[in-house]
Amino acid sequence: MRGLFSLTSGALFGLGLLISGMVDTSRVQGWLDIFGDWDPTLAFVLGGAILPMAVAWRIAEKRKAPIAGATFPARPNQKITKDLAIGSMIFGAGWGLAGLCPGPSFAALSFGGWEGLLFVGAMIFGMILAVPAKRIRFATS
Repeated sequence: MRGLFSLTSGALFGLGLLISGMVDTSRVQGWLDIFGDWDPTLAFVLGGAILPMAVAWRIAEKRKAPIAGATFPARPNQKITKDLAIGSMIFGAGWGLAGLCPGPSFAALSFGGWEGLLFVGAMIFGMILAVPAKRIRFATS
């Protein structure tokens, strides 16, 4: 059952990216270009994601257990740490340069050519390197 929910939510997410045009790198880069040809479309996409999620969190708070699982995950730490700030800046730089973040990059594999494949490969390589890099960083501090 959990796999079915994962497949359905992933497919719904991907369909939403395609319909909204968020797999188009020029549209995403247009959102980031506030001093040039700014494209406010992403604000509507973000709002369209935040509103239903806010409702879902309210419903989940009233439930004792999730539909597909034993317990709800613990709430994430809301403290802004140095790691969060640095990671956010690196993520934002990559997003601004490429116009893609992880979700749309996988969707772009179907039409992005070798550049899309290179981006996803580099992104996965960075994700793999992040774990040992963090271990090394904490071992030396």
